[in-house]
Amino acid sequence: MILPDFVRRDVALDHLNTFALSARANWFVDVTKSAQLVALTRTPDWRKLRRFVLGGGSNLLLTGDFDGLVLHVCISGRDLIAEEADAWIVRAGAGENWYEFVRWTLDQGWLGLENLSLIPGTVGAAPIQNISAYGLEIAERFQHLEALDLATAEMVIFDRAACQFGYRDSVFKRAAAGRYLISAVTFRLPKRWQPITRYADVTRELEALGITHPTATDVSDAVIAIRRRKLPDPARIGNAGSFFKNPVVDAEGFGRFIARYPDAPYYPQPDGTIKLAAGWLIERCGWKGQDLGPAGVYEQQALVLVNRGGARGDDVLRLAQTIQDSVQTMFAVALEPEPVVL
Repeated sequence: MILPDFVRRDVALDHLNTFALSARANWFVDVTKSAQLVALTRTPDWRKLRRFVLGGGSNLLLTGDFDGLVLHVCISGRDLIAEEADAWIVRAGAGENWYEFVRWTLDQGWLGLENLSLIPGTVGAAPIQNISAYGLEIAERFQHLEALDLATAEMVIFDRAACQFGYRDSVFKRAAAGRYLISAVTFRLPKRWQPITRYADVTRELEALGITHPTATDVSDAVIAIRRRKLPDPARIGNAGSFFKNPVVDAEGFGRFIARYPDAPYYPQPDGTIKLAAGWLIERCGWKGQDLGPAGVYEQQALVLVNRGGARGDDVLRLAQTIQDSVQTMFAVALEPEPVVL
């Protein structure tokens, strides 16, 4: 196999996934600039390699060694590239830490991302997952992204429509999966800012602090406090945050569900469907705080699966499938995992 000198052999991925699962990559490169990728695509052996694009590793479940090339996105940089009458236009390299980028925008007075504070991962991963939390989706602040087509070595611009955003979803998880490496993302942050505090947890947190007219930083601080109480620090216990999506059901299915479980939390959607709380479903099945071998369900949040120590990807998958079966049996509701399984 003939590849450029900046490509490394046999690299451990243990520290590059927040589940802290052991795995190795046969080939590996830290991508700091697009020129590296262009050089790679011109090598004779490029098309022979399986490829995987890795960001912060916070939405990833490794099930074993990877016998191809891992492209670890480390492209940095963040700038205000334009100011319009009603918005700030801000661009960031795909390898920037998401949480640090959010706090940086707030420090500059460019508001609008505060509800997405403390979400792990990188800027480049945010549109892939269409990350969302506490009433805000990244799609609502998105302008466009720049990506390298790994098949043609051409740079492509994706606007919001081209990304085909859905709930925790985008074209990069479907038709375009594995084809593109996102190098930068540009956001449109509104000058006419209004706080989004409709989620009960955020409202309660602000009320407890005696804040009635919150600033964007107040909202960010509230979200950070909530997330730190509910979610484990990956530095202490391996996890990938919320493991399952909140299931969405139609009106008919919701009617049957709520008739049997009138105390269940739910969130009506603009299209008439209803989003249920996956954590509530899992907890009602008795899984909160329970283990299955070295993998378990976090004591403070039933949506989070954790590595108790020494777990492998298959252990986590077995636990996830068992939980899915339990929820399907009790509630006739299907749970869909969020992490990418490699």
